[in-house]
Amino acid sequence: MVVHEEGESMPTEQDPAMELSMCKGGHLACADCRSERLGNQQQCHKCERGGGFDVRNTAMDAVLSSVRGECPHEVCGLYVTYHKLADHQSVCPLAPCECPMPVCGYEGPPPALSHHISTVHPMPVHKIQYGKVLQLQVPASEPRLLLFAEEDGCAFFLVGRVLDIGAPIAVSVVSIRAGASPLPHYVAKLWANGSSGEPKGRTDAVKVVIEVTSSKDPGDVAVKELTFFTVPPKLLVGAGLSRKVSLHIQIDKLTS
Repeated sequence: MVVHEEGESMPTEQDPAMELSMCKGGHLACADCRSERLGNQQQCHKCERGGGFDVRNTAMDAVLSSVRGECPHEVCGLYVTYHKLADHQSVCPLAPCECPMPVCGYEGPPPALSHHISTVHPMPVHKIQYGKVLQLQVPASEPRLLLFAEEDGCAFFLVGRVLDIGAPIAVSVVSIRAGASPLPHYVAKLWANGSSGEPKGRTDAVKVVIEVTSSKDPGDVAVKELTFFTVPPKLLVGAGLSRKVSLHIQIDKLTS
């Protein structure tokens, strides 16, 4: 259902493709119809008058510009100028996202996804604050967890690849939201500390700064497209499947 809410200001800009023109007989055509369907002839198919659609119908333009549609994502509820509705859907921060756990199939907005994971799956969920460091002991055998920012309800999936016993592990972060989302952007700073044992008491560290990728399907993008932070075996604590990495993570929110 499309509505125009009382008291809203009338929009001043309109998608050029939605601009309406008339032929001399008063029949309407939008920019898409004129360019794609009529081609170079620009002749009305109804009255077959020559001269093309060279009269702008400002009254109908105003009507189209005033029509608003509701975002179909249930928890959003935002009304957007009708011709911009598709663009909003592609970047809506409350668009349904897929659970990153394999073969789960659950979809929901990021806040609901955080609740789903914490109640249905054994994956750890940690609260974060932007610009502050969170220190974690992450199992090297299954380095995956969810980070949830209460400030804006954004969720981040931290995932790792285990190449082999005794080999490095690779860790990265993906923002769970519409992949086409505009600002804000997020940057993740990751580093791991560990004792090399030579010389005694020496501590080694590896650090990386990663631009966080956004995706509605974090489980899929995490194994295909991300830049990974590699942690060498000497920085892991323990042995075999009980190995852990002392991981520090800081996520910065960029609004410009």
